[in-house]
Amino acid sequence: MAVNAIPVDQRVIDIDSRRFASIEKALVELITNSDDSYARLEGAGVPVSGKIQIHYERHRRGALVMVGDEAEGMRFALACAILSYGGAHSPLARGLGGGRGFFGRGLKQAVFGLGSGWIETIRDGRLSRIELFRGEQGEYLYDDGGQDRIATERDRARLAIADHGTRVAIVIDGTQVSIAQFAALVQALADNIYLRDILRRRQVELVHLQDGVEIERSGPLCFGEPPAIVLLGPELQGQFQHERRTYTFALTLKRALDADLTPRGDERTNGLLVLAGTAVLDCQLFDYENQVGTEYLFGTVRCPALADMLGQGVAVISDERAGLNLKAPFVAAFARAVSRMIAPCVLAEQEKLNHIERATTSGRTAHMIDHLLQRMNRAAIHDFGIVPSPPLEGGAHAPVPEDEHAPLRFSTPFYYRRPEHLFHVRLLVDAAQFDADARLELELTHSAGLKLDPVRSDIPLADLCGAPVVEWTATGAAPGDRGEILARVGSYLAWCEIVIAEHASTHSHHPRPHVGHARPPRDHGEALFAGYAFRYLGKDADRAVYSPEERIILINTAAPTVQLYVDGRGSFRDSARLLLAELFMDVISDELARRRLAKAGQATDVEAFHAAKREIIRRYGSDIHLSFMGG
Repeated sequence: MAVNAIPVDQRVIDIDSRRFASIEKALVELITNSDDSYARLEGAGVPVSGKIQIHYERHRRGALVMVGDEAEGMRFALACAILSYGGAHSPLARGLGGGRGFFGRGLKQAVFGLGSGWIETIRDGRLSRIELFRGEQGEYLYDDGGQDRIATERDRARLAIADHGTRVAIVIDGTQVSIAQFAALVQALADNIYLRDILRRRQVELVHLQDGVEIERSGPLCFGEPPAIVLLGPELQGQFQHERRTYTFALTLKRALDADLTPRGDERTNGLLVLAGTAVLDCQLFDYENQVGTEYLFGTVRCPALADMLGQGVAVISDERAGLNLKAPFVAAFARAVSRMIAPCVLAEQEKLNHIERATTSGRTAHMIDHLLQRMNRAAIHDFGIVPSPPLEGGAHAPVPEDEHAPLRFSTPFYYRRPEHLFHVRLLVDAAQFDADARLELELTHSAGLKLDPVRSDIPLADLCGAPVVEWTATGAAPGDRGEILARVGSYLAWCEIVIAEHASTHSHHPRPHVGHARPPRDHGEALFAGYAFRYLGKDADRAVYSPEERIILINTAAPTVQLYVDGRGSFRDSARLLLAELFMDVISDELARRRLAKAGQATDVEAFHAAKREIIRRYGSDIHLSFMGG
């Protein structure tokens, strides 16, 4: 036995191992190592199979993963030497290979980050095996067995290595490691930015094991690029200068057509994949990173000089080896050149966004807005007596019709009845005043003890066959039972409230029709806020305004703060619901205050207007914001 400590400060291994505390990251490093080995053979003119096979055996509290190739293999001396720590052993650092730039640390950290493991490699007919593990005191150790031995046919069959090759096995027992499902691991590797180029030239396949027996295979992994149009390229040539020398790169920029791209992380699909030879160094959009208008842009930029400079010791990669080091003058010059080349396409996307005529919301957000507008329409009618009427020529408004002529109304807005007493709730409908294809929409909310029969859903007015009344039989079980019925046809609203009380009358009360001067109804009327729309109103307009002709709230897609939350396809992001709450609150309070003062003959009193608006915000602001916080 020849047990040795990894020859480096143990604290350094601790820090680096944390970067590999995920199966995906460890596999990326091992796959990249295999690809480098194949590339060296290809560079020497040796034909290769390009096969990289991953075996994955998942258990409840741990897993076993093995990565094997049919590449160079290693002699015993080299297999031991790679356990030495540092940049001298990294082909990428010497400008000789690909990878992510982990400077000779990746393989060991892949093993120690997940648990323990071993390396088995065959070269020139001899098998070397090295085990990596932690000692009782937590030290990082390896056992090389003292020497290699002749590889038998049984060894070759077990390792699936016909001639030369290597297999790395890792026993995953780290308590912080998430044990992925097989299908999830397949997808994560297929989408990983650091493997995307490798999957085009190698045959990488996952095999699912259960108790050592194969149960399924993934087939060769490949990245599913979204349908797209090419904006620049393919492989459009560009150049930049650094210290009086000219360097070249090749750019391909695309725009996804109908697929949402992933904006960050190792499975990112948005951004430019930065390639140097076979090395994947980063994925980003340089000066336009995280900017509006780039949500659907992706592609590649190839710059061999990046790997050359890395081999010369230039800090091309960040200290954390998590991407390009933009502080390095050479990388900064490269980034500026790429940014200049993609700038027209990004600006065109932003300009397109500036002129989006319409935008849409998710179904969940649309439902929240609809619920809010219904609440505020009821407040306008019931709390303020505001019922809009069609504008006459010259801007004046037609008088509000008498209550009894309203096309949609309840026979009484308030039913106050005793427990266990049957009574009727009647909704009066004048179908002739609505379009032939109009629908009666009903929203019933009531306590468990209040029974309404029949249980009704939305009704096409044509199904009423001219009947002027929709009726329910109601009864309440106990005092305190209550309910509401909200009815809507188009922009017209009516509702009633039902309260069950111990000492209520057993007789129905029919209010006298109002005579004399027309007054606003308190239980029905046309909606002041019939809906909303995202619309291009111009850069100089407010973020949101009220359209009295359409009775809708218009959200201005040209407003910069709105554009931040509307993507290139005109979809408003759910993450910005609180912005919508702010916009709706401002427009609704403004319109209610204005109409309230107009009724009171104070339309020109600016101080009274601001006071009324503040009062409305205090009264309804919480309701408006809560309407948008339900998920």
